[in-house]
Amino acid sequence: MRDGFGAFSRKLLAEFLGTFWLVFGGVGSAVISAGFPQLGIGFSGVALAFGLTVLTGAYAFGPVSGGHFNPAVSLGLAVAGRFSWKELIPYWVVQLVGATFAAFVLLLIARGNIDFSLAGGFGANGYDEHSPGGYTWQAALLAEIVLTAFFLLVILGVTEGRAPVGFAPLAIGLALTLIHLVDIPVTNASVNPARSTSQAVFVGGWALQQLWLFWLAPLLGGAIGGLIHRFTLADKTPEPEISGR
Repeated sequence: MRDGFGAFSRKLLAEFLGTFWLVFGGVGSAVISAGFPQLGIGFSGVALAFGLTVLTGAYAFGPVSGGHFNPAVSLGLAVAGRFSWKELIPYWVVQLVGATFAAFVLLLIARGNIDFSLAGGFGANGYDEHSPGGYTWQAALLAEIVLTAFFLLVILGVTEGRAPVGFAPLAIGLALTLIHLVDIPVTNASVNPARSTSQAVFVGGWALQQLWLFWLAPLLGGAIGGLIHRFTLADKTPEPEISGR
């Protein structure tokens, strides 16, 4: 019992650290580096930063927890039969705590700049007048559902036993980069309720009012991706018989 509890605690710690890293690196690049005069990294740089956080986090923490770092990913994996339902809520809790703590640390750093203001959005996700490109909530909803569903399809496909060993984090990181390249103008790119919540908590107001979309759409997209993979794409090849089993 003690060993089992210890193993699960390590999983939760790994998820906390991985989600912290994703938000700190991804949102940090948007808040600190994206608009830096003349040398700013822009949309492409932010997209790459999010991809790099998942890539490096998956290699570092994935062997311990599976490297979800995202409530929608955990849900999609559970729907696909690749993750235990009883572990879903604890994973969600530590993902939210890790993301929010990362946003808090990032806020402390950002406030070291005399020109910083939360009125600038702090990298929060939004639609209508709070969408970088002025997209409606309907467009935002559709984009977040589709992109999260495909994110799950990539994750599930590259982590199957028939996939090349050792390359899953690379494919997942590149997929998240692509997602951000498409979605930053639409919603500031969420596909992750923990990431969205962590900024909304500090921005308040409109960000909290619009947060519903950034839970509903990614969770729905994650579930859709999990269902599609489970019933149409999953490897159905039976395991070979092993003598003495």
